[in-house]
Amino acid sequence: MTVRSLTTPSQPNTKTQIAGDFMTNTSKDPIVVIGATGQQGSATVDALVDRGMAVRALTRSVDSAAARALAGRGVEVVEAELDAPDSIRRAFEGAGAAFAMTSLLGPRGVDGEVAHGKVIVEAAHAAQLPFLVYSSVGGAERKSGVPHFESKRRVEEFLIGAVPANIIRPAFFMENLLEMIDRKDGKLAFSMAMPGNVPLQMISVRDIGSVAATLLVRRDSAAAPVEIAGDEVSGEQIANLVAQRFGESATFVELPLDVFGDDDDGRAMFRWFSDPPSYRADFARTRDLGDDVEDLSRWLARQPSPYSEAQS
Repeated sequence: MTVRSLTTPSQPNTKTQIAGDFMTNTSKDPIVVIGATGQQGSATVDALVDRGMAVRALTRSVDSAAARALAGRGVEVVEAELDAPDSIRRAFEGAGAAFAMTSLLGPRGVDGEVAHGKVIVEAAHAAQLPFLVYSSVGGAERKSGVPHFESKRRVEEFLIGAVPANIIRPAFFMENLLEMIDRKDGKLAFSMAMPGNVPLQMISVRDIGSVAATLLVRRDSAAAPVEIAGDEVSGEQIANLVAQRFGESATFVELPLDVFGDDDDGRAMFRWFSDPPSYRADFARTRDLGDDVEDLSRWLARQPSPYSEAQS
């Protein structure tokens, strides 16, 4: 296992303000972040660094631009892979806590995701990791029938009772909406494979990282799993918000489920979305745990506009 460490900037004090409450950081042991250069992992690293916490970032390559950028910020960067269980166990040794997530995006699909989840839990147990936050998915415990929800439910089952832990269950990622905004016949359109009047709960990746960081500092293993979201809007409402953000009219287009082709996972997920209630987030707990949780309008305001007429 390759390790790259830089001197972490000294912290001014040992108290960190988190979501309105002052928490005492009683340990200088680093917090491990799996997938530190990915969406959720990088957001969690950012939130932890902002709170003055020591971070050990795991990545498949310490030579990537993203990994070098983390090292440049004083983050300890460690090369480790979920397909190499010993590297994960070694990365957990001496850590105070860890953030973990799993993905079906790999050659083994959902079976690979479950296997990776088992690697994480077994490594944490072997290393006697004091605490772990696992990012699952909203609805994982409700047997949705969505393949990558079911795989995360199985990972949760491995985790519960094996390691002191909290589980967060994010709703739909706001970042996924960007792929659904396009031009059709020269006009701005928001296209989604569900009815336009059905609400969908969602959260920004930034806020997932913020919630995870709070839990990693609090380390209250008695806390119940929490489903998290920052907003609930329908496809038609999203189209209106897109129009307001980019200064031109936008229409909602309902796509058929067969747009997913042989992607059974995507089809099952949007079928589940179309029959509410799908996600059932605890908005109050999300706001308590997150740092100024944003709704969709505020999130859109942070996005650049790649939808100029020149691209149509």
